[in-house]
Amino acid sequence: MSTFKAPKGTYDLIPPESAKYLAVREAIAAPLRNSGYGYIETPGFESVELFARGVGESTDIVTKEMYAFETKGGDKLALRPEGTASVLRAALEANLHKAGNLPVKLWYSGSYYRYERPQKGRYRHFSQVGAEAIGAEDPALDAELIILADQAYHSLGLRTFRILLNSLGDNECRPVYRAALQDFLRGLDLDEDTLRRSEINPLRVLDDKRESVQKQLGDAPLLRDYLCDACKAYHEEVRELITAAGVAFEDDPKLVRGLDYYTRTTFEFVHDGLGSQSAVGGGGRYDGLSEMIGGPALPSVGWALGVDRTVLALEAEGVELELPATTSVFAVPLGEEARRVLFTKVTELRKVGIAADFSYGAKGLKGAMKNANRSGARFAIVAGERDLAEGVVQLKDMGSGEQTPVGVNEIVAELEARLG
Repeated sequence: MSTFKAPKGTYDLIPPESAKYLAVREAIAAPLRNSGYGYIETPGFESVELFARGVGESTDIVTKEMYAFETKGGDKLALRPEGTASVLRAALEANLHKAGNLPVKLWYSGSYYRYERPQKGRYRHFSQVGAEAIGAEDPALDAELIILADQAYHSLGLRTFRILLNSLGDNECRPVYRAALQDFLRGLDLDEDTLRRSEINPLRVLDDKRESVQKQLGDAPLLRDYLCDACKAYHEEVRELITAAGVAFEDDPKLVRGLDYYTRTTFEFVHDGLGSQSAVGGGGRYDGLSEMIGGPALPSVGWALGVDRTVLALEAEGVELELPATTSVFAVPLGEEARRVLFTKVTELRKVGIAADFSYGAKGLKGAMKNANRSGARFAIVAGERDLAEGVVQLKDMGSGEQTPVGVNEIVAELEARLG
């Protein structure tokens, strides 16, 4: 036993389970790469103030969940709890918005950190793939991102997820709704912390998951009844574009999401097979975030999809991903000369794109063949002194057990033909 264990609320990705996570990341990224999104990678930690301004000082993420620390030089930093603020900061710092081609379309993949009570589907360290389109106010851009996420999930074989959609209005109509909601909340039986939150950002109360709070919100005013004409028209166009693309969604007038920077379009992907942690991803428009963190006005929209929860959703539906074989050919040398020859052939196989492995550690035939079976290889190459004296190796089909002599110099071409 090792002296050390993974920290509470975290996990290690190890083979073969890790292959699922790689496949999910690839499936989510594929439609983004096909739609003009370039890859961006940001540091795992940023200034605390970046998240306090962007995510919102009243959010649970900032008040309770951030891993914040002070460096020896006095800098106040935090492990990133989400991706949007970091990506926008990096885009502004690199002046990507000044290159003349808006929107700036970026995608990313990485680990994020929140101090939460660990449970299935909610970890202190988790993985997301995200996308951001920065610098354009266009309903088609909102629709594009929703459609691309839907496409990614369907490509994985998911079928029973749902898309929830709402509009949070803008700086013209939301203040009127905010005042109406605050008046309503002041009449409820809420604890002091929740009442304090309602004065800072009352929409956060709508996102409170406690049953004692939710049962009092049945008659709460709905934002859709307060939308200005411009926000209504914008939201209707998003709905029409998604519908025309054949993407099913549900209008959810109470959907607010958990971050302060959202405006207008907001959406969430949920899977009912995951219990209380049903959200597998979500996002929305954040037209004022750039100005919040010191940049120019850059209306933007984006989303993040949880890799961990997507894997759980696949398991809930019983979806088995078609994963590429980690090893197609396993070489078993018998003797020093065979080790030299087969090692060279393994290298040649890898150069032409065939996944090949080798029996290391001078094992006997029985032990080496056990390793070949465990590797999942379709074929084994076996060679001893007598085979090499005849200029051949033995090619064994691990499925049928059939064994065929093949010339040493022909084995690479033979395997290329058999493996397609």
